[in-house]
Amino acid sequence: MQEHTHEPVWKQALAGSQMLLVAFGALVLMPLITGLDPNVALFTAGVGTLIFHVVTGGQIPIFLASSFAFIAPIIAAKGRFGLEETLGGLMAAGILYIILAGAVRARGTGFVTRLLPPVVIAPVIMTIGLGLASVAVHMASGRTGDGAAELVPYNTAIVIAMISLAVTIVMSVWAKGIFRLIPIMFGVIVGYTLSWFAGIVDITPVQEAPWFAVPNFVAPAFSWGAILFMIPVAIAPAIEHIGDVLAIGNVTRKNYLQKPGLHRTLLGDGLATSAASMLGGPPNTTYSEVTGAVMLTRNFNPKVMWWAAGTAIVLAFVGKFGAALQTIPVPVMGGILCLLFGSIAVVGLNTLIRHQVDLSQSRNLVIVGVTLVFGIGNMVIGTLEGIALCAVVAIALNLILPGEKEAWGKRIQEPKA
Repeated sequence: MQEHTHEPVWKQALAGSQMLLVAFGALVLMPLITGLDPNVALFTAGVGTLIFHVVTGGQIPIFLASSFAFIAPIIAAKGRFGLEETLGGLMAAGILYIILAGAVRARGTGFVTRLLPPVVIAPVIMTIGLGLASVAVHMASGRTGDGAAELVPYNTAIVIAMISLAVTIVMSVWAKGIFRLIPIMFGVIVGYTLSWFAGIVDITPVQEAPWFAVPNFVAPAFSWGAILFMIPVAIAPAIEHIGDVLAIGNVTRKNYLQKPGLHRTLLGDGLATSAASMLGGPPNTTYSEVTGAVMLTRNFNPKVMWWAAGTAIVLAFVGKFGAALQTIPVPVMGGILCLLFGSIAVVGLNTLIRHQVDLSQSRNLVIVGVTLVFGIGNMVIGTLEGIALCAVVAIALNLILPGEKEAWGKRIQEPKA
Protein backbone atom coordinates (compact mmCIF):
# COMPACT_ATOMS: atom_id res chain seq x y z
CA MET A 1 0.00 0.00 0.00
CA GLN A 2 1.24 3.47 -0.87
CA GLU A 3 2.72 5.12 2.21
CA HIS A 4 2.76 8.73 0.96
CA THR A 5 6.12 9.24 2.70
CA HIS A 6 7.78 10.94 -0.30
CA GLU A 7 5.07 13.46 -1.00
CA PRO A 8 6.17 16.99 -1.80
CA VAL A 9 5.97 19.31 1.21
CA TRP A 10 3.23 21.44 -0.38
CA LYS A 11 1.04 18.34 -0.76
CA GLN A 12 1.58 17.44 2.91
CA ALA A 13 0.80 21.01 3.97
CA LEU A 14 -2.35 21.11 1.83
CA ALA A 15 -3.54 17.75 3.17
CA GLY A 16 -2.70 18.95 6.71
CA SER A 17 -4.73 22.11 6.29
CA GLN A 18 -7.64 19.97 5.06
CA MET A 19 -7.39 17.72 8.13
CA LEU A 20 -7.62 20.86 10.25
CA LEU A 21 -10.63 22.02 8.23
CA VAL A 22 -12.30 18.63 8.72
CA ALA A 23 -11.75 18.90 12.46
CA PHE A 24 -12.61 22.57 12.56
CA GLY A 25 -16.39 22.34 12.38
CA ALA A 26 -16.51 20.08 15.40
CA LEU A 27 -13.44 21.64 17.02
CA VAL A 28 -15.10 25.06 17.05
CA LEU A 29 -18.63 23.78 17.64
CA MET A 30 -17.52 21.98 20.81
CA PRO A 31 -16.11 25.09 22.58
CA LEU A 32 -18.90 27.33 21.26
CA ILE A 33 -21.62 25.01 22.64
CA THR A 34 -19.81 24.62 25.98
CA GLY A 35 -18.77 28.28 26.32
CA LEU A 36 -15.01 27.70 25.98
CA ASP A 37 -12.74 29.84 23.78
CA PRO A 38 -12.43 28.43 20.21
CA ASN A 39 -8.94 29.93 19.73
CA VAL A 40 -7.79 28.18 22.94
CA ALA A 41 -9.32 24.97 21.55
CA LEU A 42 -7.30 25.44 18.34
CA PHE A 43 -4.08 26.00 20.30
CA THR A 44 -4.60 23.02 22.65
CA ALA A 45 -5.60 20.74 19.76
CA GLY A 46 -2.33 21.59 17.98
CA VAL A 47 -0.18 21.19 21.11
CA GLY A 48 -2.04 18.02 22.10
CA THR A 49 -1.51 16.47 18.68
CA LEU A 50 2.23 17.22 18.82
CA ILE A 51 2.46 15.74 22.36
CA PHE A 52 0.68 12.59 21.09
CA HIS A 53 3.05 12.24 18.13
CA VAL A 54 6.14 12.72 20.32
CA VAL A 55 4.92 10.04 22.78
CA THR A 56 4.01 7.57 19.99
CA GLY A 57 7.06 8.21 17.82
CA GLY A 58 5.06 9.87 15.04
CA GLN A 59 3.81 6.56 13.64
CA ILE A 60 0.01 7.03 13.54
CA PRO A 61 -1.94 9.41 11.25
CA ILE A 62 -4.09 10.79 14.06
CA PHE A 63 -5.18 14.32 15.04
CA LEU A 64 -6.25 15.15 18.58
CA ALA A 65 -8.99 17.67 19.30
CA SER A 66 -11.96 18.33 21.55
CA SER A 67 -14.09 15.28 22.32
CA PHE A 68 -17.84 15.43 21.74
CA ALA A 69 -18.35 12.89 24.51
CA PHE A 70 -17.63 15.72 26.97
CA ILE A 71 -20.18 18.29 25.67
CA ALA A 72 -23.08 17.48 28.03
CA PRO A 73 -20.87 16.86 31.10
CA ILE A 74 -18.96 20.14 30.61
CA ILE A 75 -22.21 22.15 30.40
CA ALA A 76 -23.58 20.39 33.49
CA ALA A 77 -20.31 20.77 35.45
CA LYS A 78 -19.94 24.46 34.55
CA GLY A 79 -23.43 25.13 35.90
CA ARG A 80 -22.66 23.22 39.09
CA PHE A 81 -18.98 23.96 39.80
CA GLY A 82 -17.91 26.85 37.52
CA LEU A 83 -15.40 26.86 34.65
CA GLU A 84 -12.14 26.57 36.64
CA GLU A 85 -13.26 23.54 38.70
CA THR A 86 -14.69 21.93 35.56
CA LEU A 87 -11.23 22.25 33.98
CA GLY A 88 -9.80 20.61 37.12
CA GLY A 89 -12.21 17.69 36.63
CA LEU A 90 -11.14 17.40 32.99
CA MET A 91 -7.50 17.34 34.08
CA ALA A 92 -8.35 14.41 36.39
CA ALA A 93 -9.89 12.64 33.38
CA GLY A 94 -6.57 13.09 31.56
CA ILE A 95 -4.71 11.67 34.57
CA LEU A 96 -7.06 8.64 34.48
CA TYR A 97 -5.81 7.96 30.92
CA ILE A 98 -2.22 8.19 32.14
CA ILE A 99 -2.94 5.69 34.96
CA LEU A 100 -4.67 3.39 32.45
CA ALA A 101 -1.60 3.65 30.19
CA GLY A 102 0.63 2.63 33.14
CA ALA A 103 -1.64 -0.33 33.88
CA VAL A 104 -1.46 -1.45 30.23
CA ARG A 105 2.32 -1.12 30.31
CA ALA A 106 2.56 -3.16 33.52
CA ARG A 107 -0.08 -5.81 32.78
CA GLY A 108 -0.08 -5.88 28.98
CA THR A 109 -3.15 -5.32 26.82
CA GLY A 110 -4.75 -8.54 28.11
CA PHE A 111 -6.90 -6.97 30.83
CA VAL A 112 -7.98 -4.13 28.51
CA THR A 113 -8.99 -6.58 25.78
CA ARG A 114 -11.00 -8.53 28.39
CA LEU A 115 -12.55 -5.36 29.85
CA LEU A 116 -13.18 -3.72 26.46
CA PRO A 117 -13.80 -6.42 23.84
CA PRO A 118 -15.30 -5.56 20.42
CA VAL A 119 -18.84 -6.12 21.72
CA VAL A 120 -18.27 -3.26 24.23
CA ILE A 121 -16.18 -0.91 22.08
CA ALA A 122 -18.31 -1.10 18.92
CA PRO A 123 -21.70 0.07 20.28
CA VAL A 124 -20.09 2.89 22.30
CA ILE A 125 -18.36 4.22 19.16
CA MET A 126 -21.61 3.83 17.21
CA THR A 127 -23.34 5.82 19.96
CA ILE A 128 -20.82 8.67 19.70
CA GLY A 129 -21.48 8.90 15.95
CA LEU A 130 -25.25 8.30 15.98
CA GLY A 131 -25.75 10.42 19.11
CA LEU A 132 -24.34 13.33 17.09
CA ALA A 133 -26.68 12.66 14.16
CA SER A 134 -29.20 15.20 15.49
CA VAL A 135 -26.42 17.84 15.72
CA ALA A 136 -25.58 17.35 12.02
CA VAL A 137 -29.27 17.39 11.04
CA HIS A 138 -30.02 20.51 13.13
CA MET A 139 -27.05 22.32 11.56
CA ALA A 140 -27.97 21.15 8.05
CA SER A 141 -31.49 22.48 8.67
CA GLY A 142 -30.11 25.91 9.64
CA ARG A 143 -30.46 25.57 13.40
CA THR A 144 -27.89 25.62 16.23
CA GLY A 145 -26.36 22.23 17.08
CA ASP A 146 -28.88 21.67 19.87
CA GLY A 147 -31.79 22.80 17.67
CA ALA A 148 -32.74 25.60 20.08
CA ALA A 149 -32.54 28.52 17.66
CA GLU A 150 -32.95 28.96 13.91
CA LEU A 151 -29.94 30.73 12.39
CA VAL A 152 -30.82 30.28 8.70
CA PRO A 153 -34.29 29.77 7.16
CA TYR A 154 -34.91 26.05 6.62
CA ASN A 155 -35.53 26.19 2.85
CA THR A 156 -32.27 28.05 2.22
CA ALA A 157 -30.29 25.94 4.70
CA ILE A 158 -31.32 22.50 3.46
CA VAL A 159 -30.42 23.32 -0.17
CA ILE A 160 -26.97 24.62 0.82
CA ALA A 161 -26.37 21.66 3.18
CA MET A 162 -27.34 19.02 0.62
CA ILE A 163 -25.23 20.62 -2.13
CA SER A 164 -22.24 20.83 0.28
CA LEU A 165 -22.76 17.15 1.16
CA ALA A 166 -23.18 16.14 -2.51
CA VAL A 167 -20.00 17.96 -3.56
CA THR A 168 -18.07 16.28 -0.71
CA ILE A 169 -19.37 12.82 -1.71
CA VAL A 170 -18.67 13.38 -5.43
CA MET A 171 -15.12 14.60 -4.75
CA SER A 172 -14.30 11.74 -2.34
CA VAL A 173 -15.62 9.04 -4.71
CA TRP A 174 -14.94 10.28 -8.25
CA ALA A 175 -12.20 12.92 -8.06
CA LYS A 176 -8.65 12.10 -9.20
CA GLY A 177 -5.18 12.88 -7.83
CA ILE A 178 -4.73 15.77 -5.40
CA PHE A 179 -8.41 16.77 -5.71
CA ARG A 180 -9.46 13.48 -4.15
CA LEU A 181 -7.44 14.40 -1.04
CA ILE A 182 -9.50 17.52 -0.32
CA PRO A 183 -13.19 16.63 -0.73
CA ILE A 184 -14.19 18.39 2.48
CA MET A 185 -12.43 21.56 1.41
CA PHE A 186 -14.41 21.54 -1.85
CA GLY A 187 -17.64 20.97 0.08
CA VAL A 188 -16.87 23.97 2.32
CA ILE A 189 -15.83 26.25 -0.58
CA VAL A 190 -18.91 25.45 -2.68
CA GLY A 191 -21.21 25.72 0.35
CA TYR A 192 -19.64 29.00 1.47
CA THR A 193 -19.95 30.46 -2.03
CA LEU A 194 -23.63 29.47 -2.22
CA SER A 195 -24.18 30.95 1.25
CA TRP A 196 -22.55 34.20 0.14
CA PHE A 197 -24.97 34.51 -2.79
CA ALA A 198 -27.86 33.56 -0.51
CA GLY A 199 -26.87 36.46 1.76
CA ILE A 200 -26.39 34.42 4.94
CA VAL A 201 -22.67 35.15 5.46
CA ASP A 202 -21.92 37.94 7.98
CA ILE A 203 -18.33 39.15 7.77
CA THR A 204 -18.66 41.88 10.44
CA PRO A 205 -16.83 39.75 13.09
CA VAL A 206 -13.88 39.37 10.70
CA GLN A 207 -13.63 43.12 10.11
CA GLU A 208 -13.75 43.79 13.85
CA ALA A 209 -11.27 41.08 14.89
CA PRO A 210 -7.56 41.98 15.30
CA TRP A 211 -4.95 40.20 13.18
CA PHE A 212 -2.94 39.08 16.20
CA ALA A 213 -4.66 38.03 19.42
CA VAL A 214 -3.41 35.83 22.27
CA PRO A 215 -6.03 33.14 23.05
CA ASN A 216 -7.93 33.63 26.31
CA PHE A 217 -6.17 30.98 28.44
CA VAL A 218 -7.77 29.91 31.75
CA ALA A 219 -6.11 27.96 34.61
CA PRO A 220 -7.96 25.08 36.35
CA ALA A 221 -9.01 24.87 40.00
CA PHE A 222 -9.63 21.60 41.85
CA SER A 223 -12.54 20.22 43.87
CA TRP A 224 -13.46 16.60 44.59
CA GLY A 225 -17.02 17.20 43.44
CA ALA A 226 -16.00 18.21 39.91
CA ILE A 227 -13.31 15.50 39.74
CA LEU A 228 -15.68 12.67 40.74
CA PHE A 229 -18.32 14.06 38.36
CA MET A 230 -15.97 14.08 35.36
CA ILE A 231 -13.89 10.89 35.77
CA PRO A 232 -16.60 8.39 34.60
CA VAL A 233 -17.04 10.45 31.42
CA ALA A 234 -13.43 9.65 30.48
CA ILE A 235 -14.31 5.98 29.96
CA ALA A 236 -16.20 6.68 26.73
CA PRO A 237 -13.38 8.62 24.98
CA ALA A 238 -10.94 5.92 26.19
CA ILE A 239 -13.12 3.34 24.42
CA GLU A 240 -13.41 5.64 21.40
CA HIS A 241 -9.62 6.03 21.47
CA ILE A 242 -9.04 2.27 21.28
CA GLY A 243 -11.65 2.05 18.52
CA ASP A 244 -10.00 4.88 16.57
CA VAL A 245 -6.54 3.32 16.89
CA LEU A 246 -8.01 0.02 15.67
CA ALA A 247 -9.89 1.76 12.86
CA ILE A 248 -6.81 3.61 11.64
CA GLY A 249 -4.89 0.30 11.89
CA ASN A 250 -7.55 -1.41 9.78
CA VAL A 251 -7.25 1.26 7.10
CA THR A 252 -3.43 1.43 7.05
CA ARG A 253 -3.06 -2.34 7.60
CA LYS A 254 -0.88 -1.87 10.69
CA ASN A 255 -1.31 -3.06 14.28
CA TYR A 256 -0.81 0.10 16.32
CA LEU A 257 -1.87 -1.62 19.56
CA GLN A 258 1.34 -3.64 19.19
CA LYS A 259 3.59 -0.88 17.86
CA PRO A 260 3.89 1.80 19.22
CA GLY A 261 1.57 0.07 21.73
CA LEU A 262 -1.73 0.90 23.42
CA HIS A 263 0.09 2.19 26.53
CA ARG A 264 1.84 4.84 24.41
CA THR A 265 -1.30 5.97 22.56
CA LEU A 266 -3.25 6.21 25.84
CA LEU A 267 -0.37 8.09 27.49
CA GLY A 268 -0.24 10.54 24.57
CA ASP A 269 -3.98 11.10 24.81
CA GLY A 270 -3.83 11.57 28.60
CA LEU A 271 -0.95 14.05 28.52
CA ALA A 272 -2.68 15.99 25.72
CA THR A 273 -5.96 16.18 27.67
CA SER A 274 -4.19 17.28 30.87
CA ALA A 275 -2.20 19.91 28.96
CA ALA A 276 -5.38 21.23 27.30
CA SER A 277 -7.28 21.56 30.59
CA MET A 278 -4.34 23.45 32.15
CA LEU A 279 -4.83 26.18 29.53
CA GLY A 280 -8.64 26.27 29.45
CA GLY A 281 -9.09 24.07 26.38
CA PRO A 282 -11.52 21.17 25.94
CA PRO A 283 -10.21 17.62 26.57
CA ASN A 284 -8.37 16.06 23.67
CA THR A 285 -9.21 12.76 22.05
CA THR A 286 -8.21 10.96 18.87
CA TYR A 287 -10.51 12.71 16.45
CA SER A 288 -13.03 10.41 14.82
CA GLU A 289 -13.88 13.08 12.25
CA VAL A 290 -10.25 13.07 11.13
CA THR A 291 -10.21 9.26 11.22
CA GLY A 292 -13.19 9.45 8.86
CA ALA A 293 -11.31 11.94 6.68
CA VAL A 294 -8.24 9.67 6.56
CA MET A 295 -10.54 6.86 5.39
CA LEU A 296 -12.12 9.11 2.76
CA THR A 297 -8.87 10.60 1.45
CA ARG A 298 -6.65 7.49 1.89
CA ASN A 299 -3.78 9.75 3.02
CA PHE A 300 -1.93 7.76 5.70
CA ASN A 301 1.17 9.91 6.20
CA PRO A 302 1.48 10.87 9.93
CA LYS A 303 3.45 14.00 8.95
CA VAL A 304 0.22 15.41 7.53
CA MET A 305 -1.05 15.61 11.13
CA TRP A 306 2.09 17.52 12.20
CA TRP A 307 1.21 20.10 9.56
CA ALA A 308 -2.37 20.21 10.82
CA ALA A 309 -1.13 20.67 14.41
CA GLY A 310 1.39 23.38 13.50
CA THR A 311 -1.22 25.20 11.44
CA ALA A 312 -3.70 25.02 14.35
CA ILE A 313 -1.16 26.55 16.78
CA VAL A 314 -0.28 29.41 14.41
CA LEU A 315 -3.92 30.11 13.56
CA ALA A 316 -4.87 30.20 17.25
CA PHE A 317 -3.06 33.56 17.41
CA VAL A 318 -4.70 34.98 14.26
CA GLY A 319 -7.83 36.71 15.50
CA LYS A 320 -9.21 37.28 12.00
CA PHE A 321 -8.82 33.63 11.01
CA GLY A 322 -10.79 32.35 13.99
CA ALA A 323 -13.46 34.94 13.25
CA ALA A 324 -13.54 34.02 9.53
CA LEU A 325 -13.96 30.31 10.17
CA GLN A 326 -16.78 31.06 12.58
CA THR A 327 -18.59 32.81 9.70
CA ILE A 328 -18.92 29.48 7.83
CA PRO A 329 -22.72 29.13 7.96
CA VAL A 330 -24.08 26.16 9.93
CA PRO A 331 -25.76 24.49 6.92
CA VAL A 332 -22.38 24.09 5.18
CA MET A 333 -20.80 22.32 8.17
CA GLY A 334 -24.05 20.44 8.85
CA GLY A 335 -24.15 18.94 5.38
CA ILE A 336 -20.56 17.71 5.62
CA LEU A 337 -21.01 16.47 9.20
CA CYS A 338 -23.86 14.23 7.97
CA LEU A 339 -21.13 12.21 6.26
CA LEU A 340 -18.44 12.52 8.95
CA PHE A 341 -20.60 11.68 11.98
CA GLY A 342 -22.05 8.78 10.00
CA SER A 343 -18.54 7.52 9.34
CA ILE A 344 -17.89 7.40 13.12
CA ALA A 345 -20.90 5.09 13.50
CA VAL A 346 -19.59 2.98 10.61
CA VAL A 347 -16.25 2.59 12.43
CA GLY A 348 -18.19 0.98 15.28
CA LEU A 349 -20.24 -1.16 12.91
CA ASN A 350 -17.07 -2.25 11.12
CA THR A 351 -15.56 -3.29 14.47
CA LEU A 352 -18.49 -5.69 15.01
CA ILE A 353 -18.18 -7.08 11.48
CA ARG A 354 -14.37 -7.46 11.36
CA HIS A 355 -14.30 -9.32 14.67
CA GLN A 356 -17.34 -11.43 13.70
CA VAL A 357 -19.29 -10.64 16.86
CA ASP A 358 -22.23 -13.05 16.91
CA LEU A 359 -25.29 -10.90 17.59
CA SER A 360 -27.58 -13.95 17.66
CA GLN A 361 -26.05 -14.72 21.08
CA SER A 362 -28.31 -13.28 23.77
CA ARG A 363 -25.49 -11.66 25.78
CA ASN A 364 -24.09 -9.83 22.77
CA LEU A 365 -27.55 -8.73 21.65
CA VAL A 366 -28.27 -7.36 25.15
CA ILE A 367 -24.95 -5.51 25.44
CA VAL A 368 -25.18 -3.84 22.01
CA GLY A 369 -28.93 -3.15 22.23
CA VAL A 370 -28.97 -1.57 25.71
CA THR A 371 -25.77 0.40 25.04
CA LEU A 372 -27.17 1.93 21.84
CA VAL A 373 -30.49 2.97 23.41
CA PHE A 374 -28.94 4.38 26.61
CA GLY A 375 -26.32 6.32 24.64
CA ILE A 376 -28.40 7.62 21.74
CA GLY A 377 -31.45 8.28 23.94
CA ASN A 378 -29.24 10.11 26.49
CA MET A 379 -30.43 8.09 29.50
CA VAL A 380 -29.60 9.61 32.91
CA ILE A 381 -28.97 7.55 36.08
CA GLY A 382 -27.57 9.51 39.03
CA THR A 383 -24.61 11.60 37.86
CA LEU A 384 -24.04 9.39 34.81
CA GLU A 385 -25.70 10.25 31.54
CA GLY A 386 -25.53 9.61 27.80
CA ILE A 387 -22.21 8.34 26.52
CA ALA A 388 -20.58 8.09 29.98
CA LEU A 389 -23.48 5.96 31.19
CA CYS A 390 -23.61 3.72 28.13
CA ALA A 391 -19.84 3.07 28.37
CA VAL A 392 -20.15 2.04 32.04
CA VAL A 393 -23.24 -0.09 31.28
CA ALA A 394 -21.56 -1.84 28.32
CA ILE A 395 -18.52 -2.74 30.46
CA ALA A 396 -20.69 -3.91 33.38
CA LEU A 397 -22.99 -6.04 31.21
CA ASN A 398 -19.99 -7.68 29.54
CA LEU A 399 -18.49 -8.60 32.92
CA ILE A 400 -21.77 -9.77 34.50
CA LEU A 401 -23.63 -11.64 31.76
CA PRO A 402 -22.90 -15.36 31.44
CA GLY A 403 -21.87 -17.01 28.18
CA GLU A 404 -18.82 -17.13 25.99
CA LYS A 405 -17.06 -13.77 26.05
CA GLU A 406 -15.93 -12.35 22.73
CA ALA A 407 -12.17 -11.86 22.46
CA TRP A 408 -10.10 -9.73 20.14
CA GLY A 409 -8.42 -12.83 18.76
CA LYS A 410 -4.89 -13.19 17.49
CA ARG A 411 -5.08 -10.05 15.38
CA ILE A 412 -4.43 -7.93 18.46
CA GLN A 413 -2.29 -10.27 20.51
CA GLU A 414 0.35 -10.91 17.86
CA PRO A 415 2.17 -8.39 15.67
CA LYS A 416 1.33 -8.66 11.99
CA ALA A 417 3.92 -10.30 9.84
